[in-house]
Formats: sequence, C-alpha cells, structure tokens
Amino acid sequence: MIIDVNAYLGHWPFRQLRYNTAEKLIELMDKNGIDKAVVSSINAIFYKNCQSGNEELAAQTKEHRDRFIPFATLNPMYPGWEEDFDRCVEEFGMRGIRMFPHYHNYELTDDASLRLIHEATLRGMPVSIPIRVVDRRQRHWLDSARDLSLSEIEEIIKQCPDTNFILTNGIGWEDGQLAQNEFFKSCNFLIEISRLTSVLQESIPRLLDALGPTKLAFGTGIPFKYPHPAMLKMEILTASEAVKERIYWQNIAEILGNV
Repeated sequence: MIIDVNAYLGHWPFRQLRYNTAEKLIELMDKNGIDKAVVSSINAIFYKNCQSGNEELAAQTKEHRDRFIPFATLNPMYPGWEEDFDRCVEEFGMRGIRMFPHYHNYELTDDASLRLIHEATLRGMPVSIPIRVVDRRQRHWLDSARDLSLSEIEEIIKQCPDTNFILTNGIGWEDGQLAQNEFFKSCNFLIEISRLTSVLQESIPRLLDALGPTKLAFGTGIPFKYPHPAMLKMEILTASEAVKERIYWQNIAEILGNV
C-alpha cells in the first residue's frame, strides 16, 4: 500500500493546477500506484473563513473516502474555530488538521495556535504543517508567504511533545535538531519526503541512519507537483522492503489508526 501524506484539492489563485478535483486526483493516483492520500483544501488557505473550504472538501471527498483521508484547515486567529473543529470531526469525519501560519499571519507558538494544537492532541488528531506550499522562487508577486524555518518547527515540537506532527515540504532536517538531538528523537513527528533526496545529498538515507525508519512518510505534493519524482526516490532508495513499507504507509497508518 502507498499513502500520500501531502496532497490537496482545490484551486490555487496564482496559477492553474491540473488534477485538482477529486476525480482527476484519483486518476493521477491510479496512474502512479498511490492507494490513498491525505488531502486538505487549497481554497481554505485563502478564504477569509477556512470552514467554507472544509465544507467543500467534505463534499468532494464524501464519495471517495476509500481513497481520501481529509484534513481540516483551521486558522486559530479566526473567531469560532472551535465550533468549526467540532463540525469537521463530528459531521465531516476529518482525521487531522493542517495549519498555515505563513498564510494566516500568526506564529506557531502564539497562544491561539497552541490552543488549537492542544485541542487536536486531546482528540488524538495529527497536526500537519507545510514548511511551504509552493517554491518561493516561482511565486506570484501577490503571494508573499514565507517558508517556515526549521527552528520554528523545533520550538513547537518542544512545546507540544505529545502531538503527532506531520511535517511536509521541508528540507535540511538531517542537519537540524530533529535528527541530532536526543530529546527530539523521542517526540512524535513524521517527515515527509517530497523535497528530500535519495542520492546526491542523501537526505533520506541520512535521516534513516539518524532516526530509524519510523519518522519518515511518503508524500508527493500533488497536484502542485507530479508524483513520479517521489516515487522514483523510493524506488532507488537503498533500504529494505520492510523499511520502505514503513515509509510508504505504515508510519502514517499507526498515527491515524484505521485507514
């Protein structure tokens, strides 16, 4: 089985996306042997009220829950997010949350952010944090969001050691504290591989050496990216099939439970 932990549905304001509807994304997944995908709403990043995007996501994935694992996009600075969270869980059956502090103008360690993360942890839900959504070198001039720093991620994990974090679209982890510090090695996080390398810098092998096979997760970044590069990284990775299975699906399945 292959579970992609880094996928989206919806429209990006700054360029046209392909395969960004439920049916088209499934078509792309089928072409590349991806069984399931963790998805959130791109629209929810930009709507003043994220919940409108969550409602759209729930409707889009309702008939495809065998393929999609929906995550709610929540902005802790928006009034009423608590009620939105309840509805996402109880009515929509969403399995985790995604946070976009770089687009919603808050810091991960703000009190409001910590309250949201604490609520997710109490519910046993993972928190997915994209380091970036798109490459800043190719951004539209109105897309002013910055990349999150590794130090910001390290600090929020330090403050919330019981939370299951899914860290997507990041690089440089192998040289940071998550891989080097014994405290962080005992925390709950998964590092998604779409920007990592199997050769050249060998970031994936280095992380496997530092953290073992239980801290990595497969992801592609679809529909912003094509899935084949991530698939190729796994194909050429020098690791046992047992290790690859952990990355492909077992690690995220242990966090989510029934997938």
